[in-house]
Amino acid sequence: MSDSMKEVVETLDPVSRRLIPANIDTGTLVPLKTTLELRDNLTLGLAYITRAPVRCTNDIVNIVRALAGDDAAKNLPHLRRCSKPVDLPHHLKSQFMNEANGRAIHTGKSNWLYILLGPKDEMPYDELVRGLASVDGIRDDIFIGIIPVPLLAPTSQIQANLWSQQFWQTVYRKNNPLGPHPSNICRTTSVVSRDASVWMTLAHQVARKSCDAGFGEPIGAVIIKRTTPGKFDSTKPAASKTESHCDIPQTSQYPTETLASDLSENTATNENRGTQESGESNMTEETTPSEMSATGVELKETTQIVALAGDARWYQQERTGRTGNPMGHAALRAISMVAQKLVRTENREDSMPTIMEFEAFQDRPLLDDEQVVFDADHPCPDGYLCHDLELYLTHEPCVMCAMAILHSRMGRIVFRRRMPLTGGMSSEDRGYNACGDPVACENGPCGGGRGLGLHWRKELNWSMLGWEWESDKADGLNVDPHLHA
Repeated sequence: MSDSMKEVVETLDPVSRRLIPANIDTGTLVPLKTTLELRDNLTLGLAYITRAPVRCTNDIVNIVRALAGDDAAKNLPHLRRCSKPVDLPHHLKSQFMNEANGRAIHTGKSNWLYILLGPKDEMPYDELVRGLASVDGIRDDIFIGIIPVPLLAPTSQIQANLWSQQFWQTVYRKNNPLGPHPSNICRTTSVVSRDASVWMTLAHQVARKSCDAGFGEPIGAVIIKRTTPGKFDSTKPAASKTESHCDIPQTSQYPTETLASDLSENTATNENRGTQESGESNMTEETTPSEMSATGVELKETTQIVALAGDARWYQQERTGRTGNPMGHAALRAISMVAQKLVRTENREDSMPTIMEFEAFQDRPLLDDEQVVFDADHPCPDGYLCHDLELYLTHEPCVMCAMAILHSRMGRIVFRRRMPLTGGMSSEDRGYNACGDPVACENGPCGGGRGLGLHWRKELNWSMLGWEWESDKADGLNVDPHLHA
């Protein structure tokens, strides 16, 4: 064991130090990509634009709001509502200059603006023309153009500048609408990587023991609680923070309402899912591994194991078929053990156990190592189930387990081996004939379709950071590619 690993082991709780093997296999963390990052980096749509004197801008925006509604009128916050003729992309400037009285508008000091009205699909053209005809100043010369625009916000200032030259003036809001912010990933990866090898080694160990005992497949799970000095306590209410984003000086030339629309932040859906429940939001505000207390004593980051579980799908069940007992998957057993420890801290009266011929929920400890961890007290029994906890798995969880992990409000997830046919966390497309086994696939090549990437989906009300742990030393624990882990 290296000196750096020995320092990590010193920060572990006594139960963990008792269980970890002498040799710890090292590995590298590779952040999981989201489905949007892999598929929707640039999604284009068509949008209506018009041009009008500055004094007419508010009237036009009100017409758009009446036609499409407030939400539709503001659903492109990364695009400027108004643009001066001189700021248009070169190809649009050349095109519009030669239409109607465009040349007069584009020459000299113009008091006209080009106005982005909104997506073409969200407002009827005839009604838009009738609405613009009611505005004094443009009713005699109504101009409506259709241009392609990016529907998603840029992920960097360079990309915003490029889109401003290609499509329409674009603003970078210093966020990543396609997934977690790169700075959060980098910062959190450095924290998790310090001891990820320890927990992955322990997960592999319990997986082998469970398989050797005949309980299940060689799949293991470890859940830990990480305590960082100075880290924000998510169980306590935090004071709200208000930030002002003003990247354009407000002048009397631009109407106040229009500038407010330009400067609006899409914090509800884009900025790291900030107002949405997110396991990553509280888990990425990390500090350094150690800090000094008020008394001058060095405070170090500590980690404590909360649950340890091997796969038990074949326990009390004949090995028929491929699936076994789905409630005996390692991830489900580990989450259930956390729940039982939380119930135990409430000092509830023990109810009489129900005698059942077959116990579907195999969530009681079966191995000695599982029992040791299960008997230890929960390090933080005040939170909701698995909030602020980390899950380490030998294999990518199946779709059923992936959704259970999300519902448990897990903070982070790390797994070793991808399951391209059955996994629920990876976002990469599922390749055809992924298993390469003509005997197992009687109906021809298996696989195909898109990866689900359930760790970070905008359609879900919970998201978390995830990694794949790559190692050349640790045993891969091969299983049937069709297996649901």
